[in-house]
Amino acid sequence: MLCFPNAKINIGLNVINKRSDGYHNIETVFYPIGLSDILEFVPLPGLPAGNHTFTATGIQVDGPRENNLCIKAYRLLAGVYNLPAIDIHLHKIIPLGAGLGGGSSDAAFMLKSLNTQFDLHLNEEQLCDYASGLGSDCSFFIKNRPLFGYERGNRFKEIPALQAITEIMVINPGIHVDTASAYSGVRPGLPKRSLEELIALPIDEWRNCIFNDFEDSVIKLHPVIGEIKNKLYQLGAVYAAMSGSGSSVYGLFKEKTADLQAWFPDFFCWSGTTV
Repeated sequence: MLCFPNAKINIGLNVINKRSDGYHNIETVFYPIGLSDILEFVPLPGLPAGNHTFTATGIQVDGPRENNLCIKAYRLLAGVYNLPAIDIHLHKIIPLGAGLGGGSSDAAFMLKSLNTQFDLHLNEEQLCDYASGLGSDCSFFIKNRPLFGYERGNRFKEIPALQAITEIMVINPGIHVDTASAYSGVRPGLPKRSLEELIALPIDEWRNCIFNDFEDSVIKLHPVIGEIKNKLYQLGAVYAAMSGSGSSVYGLFKEKTADLQAWFPDFFCWSGTTV
């Protein structure tokens, strides 16, 4: 089974308050983009059910292998459905610690692929329940379409179709932003107008009313993030922002633009559209 777990960007991100379970209530618009990892698994005949092997290529993933969300996703379903042994390979392309949700997407696509491969007959909401236990962003990638996210970012509402986006540009400066540290720099609060309302405005108006609460504190620590954002506006972006808790910055364009790598030769660059 071969799949391509894609990244996301956050259009706006308001941190509302801290929850009793240690998470935060937020509101954001999740928007899937075509940048993707490559994930494959094949059966391992002869090994007992519930066993797995795992290899990875591409961007190096730090930390113990057993902490990889692909493995956690397999173990989660294998513990319930007695899944056959499999060999998992992940080719990592989406930058890590970048606000693009790569690890969460890997986990969600693992759940969806296992469901398909082994005929588990789980519906979307059941898959979302499993995904939510792996991470706050994971359940979004089960649905994987533009959505307004709230509470932990694991509950969703449909939004109007976003018009006039011809190209999305993503720049990652190679800075790993720790999510917990990023939250420590934010002062939670209820926005004057909900993002659910603001996202329905014309894209040309977003610059003055849709914000990411993480930007101020993260840019103070890493000014290059603010410099990238400003450059994207100079290049003609109708809207630009940091995604998630950083460090990736994206620009939304109504027209095709010049080659990104020429403007950001030292950074990871991607351009494309939604999935």
